[in-house]
This record gives sequence, structure tokens and C-alpha cells, in this order.
Amino acid sequence: MSYLDKLLDGVEVEWVTLKDFSEIGTGRSNRKDENEDGKYPFYVRSKKVLRSDTFQFDETAIVIPGEGGIGDIFHYVKGKYALHQRAYRIKLNTNNIDSKFLYYHMCENFKSYIMAKSVGATSISIRKPMLERFQIPIPYSENPKKSLEIQQKIVDILDTFTELTTELTTELTARKQQFEYYREELLSFDKNEVPHLQLGDEKLGEFIRGKRFVKTDIIEEGVPTIHYGEMYTHYGTWADQTKSFVSRELVDRKKLRLAEKGDVVIVAAGETIEDIGQGTAWLGDEGVVIHDACFYYKSNLNPKYVAYFTRTRQFHDQIKKHIRTGKISAINSKGLGKVVIPIPSPEEQERIVSILDKFDVLTSSISEGLPKEIELRQKQYEHYRNLLLDFPKEEIEE
Repeated sequence: MSYLDKLLDGVEVEWVTLKDFSEIGTGRSNRKDENEDGKYPFYVRSKKVLRSDTFQFDETAIVIPGEGGIGDIFHYVKGKYALHQRAYRIKLNTNNIDSKFLYYHMCENFKSYIMAKSVGATSISIRKPMLERFQIPIPYSENPKKSLEIQQKIVDILDTFTELTTELTTELTARKQQFEYYREELLSFDKNEVPHLQLGDEKLGEFIRGKRFVKTDIIEEGVPTIHYGEMYTHYGTWADQTKSFVSRELVDRKKLRLAEKGDVVIVAAGETIEDIGQGTAWLGDEGVVIHDACFYYKSNLNPKYVAYFTRTRQFHDQIKKHIRTGKISAINSKGLGKVVIPIPSPEEQERIVSILDKFDVLTSSISEGLPKEIELRQKQYEHYRNLLLDFPKEEIEE
């Protein structure tokens, strides 16, 4: 007998649609009062949550963005909030259903429902009829209190897992902020005490652009390779192994360029200005092929010191004016070369790197520290959510 069967204890399950027990609607059409410092959350059509100086609703509701990441984002809202015209709110109009139970059920099942209803196995927006026809299981009993007790037991278990993940995430956020603070402090020097030079100064170093290859060139074994898109999703401050490879034949035929141990790979193109300039120190013994949307920087500086510097606010404040914006934003070697970097002694560079490495392990490592713990807790939560919400289903007529 499953844990869900034990919770139900013989109570039958009735499937009902959202339109049977809730009010479904959107927000105002022409809201323009969003403000970073606004008092109230402003839920819009994407996963991002803005702020507003005024509110439209004061209630307990589930809010779903109407576009972007369909079925991936749900907001459980209690209190005052504003709502965009392309985001939906679901407000219960019955006391026989726990709103948090509905929220968890939608988190578990809504995306598969949307995908099944979509043409070509994809969906770019939600429409009200889709929401109205979505079905949820309600433990049915002549005693409504019994039904609510079952729902609330499920909610309590899932809330516990959610709270654990939230606590860990809050701690990780605090550590990241602490890390960023110390990184800025440790990499800031008085110009009268420490030399400052432009990265492109011939006495300091040079930028070399990678050469073009495409994703279809990537293979499972061969010459270590870094594609520019991987810089955002895979690589941290340093690396000595790659996730991708290309053939030796391709390297020779296209005369692809390889960064060597001690070079810093810097991404030079991305969808936003904030994406540009992120650096990774290459510490592998073998040369690594670099994509043409990246540069590698050769210098006598500590490579990790340079990589950490590329992730500071002072670095990004300098490169902003040299970035070309458009569908894809980009920077050239001339723009990167104008960035001024402080140059303490090699011993001081090593000391700074040693301190920042300790923070990096705590905040960024996939195998150590809080990120791994959060990942495990999230998987545990999803496992139990699946078990607790796997109700036997009989299709109802729409």
C-alpha cells in the first residue's frame, strides 16, 4: 500500500475542473507603475517579478505567467499584489479545497497537461479555457473536514521540504553576497599604492580571438574544447577539463586556436550586457580549443586573479561602454584591452586567490557546499510531491 493510499484510508477521489470552484482572471492591461522600490509584488507575463507602487488584489491566489516558461513558474500569493494583463490569477471560491494543495498539484501536473494540449508539443502562451479545463483530484467525503485534513497533511509534508530548500537557498544567497563583497574589496587597490595598467598594455598581456567552429563539430572525445555558450552554463572561475571536444583533424584543417595552461578564456558575446566578459582560467595541461565568440588572454598575471577580476563590478563598469548591443551583444579585443586592472605583487595575487577560492567552494562548487545540498533537497521534494499527488484518475468530460 502506497503512502498516498494510507492517507486516503479508503476515501474516494473526485476529479473536478478549475472552473467548478475558482475565479480565473488576468490583471489590468496598461499598467506602467512598475518600480524597483515598489511596495507590492507585480506579477508579469514572464517568470520575473517586478514591484509596483499600487496593488490590484488583496487575497490568497495562485498566479501563473501567461507567456514564457509555461508550466514552469507558479506563484503562491497571500496579500496585496499587482497583476499584468498576460498573467493569470486563480482564486478559490470554496472552503472545501486547500489553496496550497491546489498550488502543489499544479506544480506537479500542469506542465504535462499543457504539453498534451499543445500543437507540436510546445506552447508559448496560456489561454483562460486551458486553465478552466485543468482537473484536480479532491478526496471526497460526506464529512468535508476529513477531505481537508487529507489535503493539509499532504501540504504539511511538502511545505517541510520547501522550507528546508528555502532556508538553504537563503543561506547560499547570503554567502554569495558575502563572496561578491569580499571579491570587490580584495580586488580594489589605491592607485598610489599598487600599479594599475590596461589589460591590453603590451607590457602586460594580449587578447587572442578563438576561431569559428559549430556545435555539430563537437564530439565525445578528442581535443579539449570550450564553446562560448558553455561559459554561461558550465564553467566557473577555473577549469582543467572540458565537457566538449573536437577532432584533431578539424583543428588542423581549420587551424583552430588553442589556449594554453595559464591563459584566461573570456566570453565576448551574449544576449545581455551582463553576460559579456566572464572569464575562466584554463589550468589543464593540454591546450584547449576556443570558440570565436571568446578571447583568451595571455599574461604573466596569476590566471585565477584575472578570472576573479573579470567577475567584479569594477570590471563590468569599465567594459559597458565598449559593448555593441543588438540581438547579440559583443565586445572586441580593443574594448577589453582598455580595462584597467590593479597589479599587486605575485605573492599578493596568490593570497587573494587563496581567499576567494575558499568562498568559491562554498558558493559555486557542484560537488561541495550548499549547491549540492540544495540540489539533493529539491530532488527529494520533487520525489515526494510525485508520490503524494499521484492520484488514480478517471477522465471527466470537459
